[in-house]
Amino acid sequence: MPISRRRLLTTGGGLALAGGLAAACGSNTGRDDNGSRSQLSQWYHQYGEPGTEPAVRRYAKAYRNADVRVQWRPGNYDQQTAAALLTDSGPDVFEVNGPTLDQIRGGQVVDLTDLVNGVKDDFHPAALAPKTHDGRVWAVPQVIDTQVLYYRKSLLEKAGVKPPRTLDELVDAAKKLTDEKTKGLFLGNDGGAGVLGGTPLHAAGLSLVTADGKVGFDDPAAARTLGKIRRLYADKSLLLGAPADWSDPSALVQGLTAMQWSGLWALPQVKKALGDDFGVLPFPSDGPNGRPAVPVGAYGSAVSTRSRHKEAAKAYVKWLWVERTDFQQDFALSYGFHIPARVSLAKKADKLGSGAAADIVRFTVDHGYAQPLLWTVASQTAYQDALSRIIKDGADPGAELRAAVRATEAELRRVKKTS
Repeated sequence: MPISRRRLLTTGGGLALAGGLAAACGSNTGRDDNGSRSQLSQWYHQYGEPGTEPAVRRYAKAYRNADVRVQWRPGNYDQQTAAALLTDSGPDVFEVNGPTLDQIRGGQVVDLTDLVNGVKDDFHPAALAPKTHDGRVWAVPQVIDTQVLYYRKSLLEKAGVKPPRTLDELVDAAKKLTDEKTKGLFLGNDGGAGVLGGTPLHAAGLSLVTADGKVGFDDPAAARTLGKIRRLYADKSLLLGAPADWSDPSALVQGLTAMQWSGLWALPQVKKALGDDFGVLPFPSDGPNGRPAVPVGAYGSAVSTRSRHKEAAKAYVKWLWVERTDFQQDFALSYGFHIPARVSLAKKADKLGSGAAADIVRFTVDHGYAQPLLWTVASQTAYQDALSRIIKDGADPGAELRAAVRATEAELRRVKKTS
């Protein structure tokens, strides 16, 4: 996902406080040994949504038990953070799209399990799962992003096409909806290789990595499903070379495509432009064991083990991302459009209570999945390269996936050896 919350590519409303004077957790006072207030450095990646940076600075200023200094970090944030965690000049508190298994096992992040005691079950399971290892929580989820299939109701009705509920129906619908002015489906300018990831596998009832740590797509069903994605490309049903890529809904809004895969963040723009002339769906199921699939991503707040103020940093994370539910709702829904990581907050949010927004919230609960911690960069690269060759070059799905399976097996063996 591009830089912003969309790279992600959810008890009773929590403990919102009225005046921002919440006490820190435990007996921590937020003060150094000499009695002065702790100085905490907090890092965020550069969000694309206007207003986000002033908001997080306002949250930090409202905290009374430490001086929190926000750093807004443009550029390759994940790379910057990974390097900083190995030094004494890195952040105390930082948001992270992981943390990665290597960071957890390498002792670079603090165990935050105690911060979510009593509210753990209120966090969206798909948001919390990738931040949990060996039963311990290593980052507190901040906000949820997801992706769905948008479609133009009027264009489908004109072509006599029903909203697709299976992958076969999606392939057929995209072909019927394609004419000289409009393509049937937009999955990104690369044909979907970059954005789809493991979503088609989950739609086939498979996974990237199984719960017991094995390759989850070593199955003939995976090749059959990805072969259908190739059919979309071969049928010339896919929009390619759009002025903006999949994360921007302009192709759908401008009538360049009848259906588009995009993110929840696009919903306000789509609704403003199209009114009620659109609907949303999860990625459609495929095969007898299939199920709809919705990818879920969530940045989380973590604490560096190199921090000189670990207890003060933990207290701040608990205050902001567990206790201050008012700030959590503000962060999710006032700058862009996202789902709070807490299920209770999502249920209470007026903006998420009706129409397509409510549908998407329900999709994340019923069909949401997240990339597992055991899914490493090497495994992802091998799979994505295979998917690209299948879609764009017409490479044999079985052969490509066998190579990706071997690469993933090797990675899983490596990871298990270091455990």
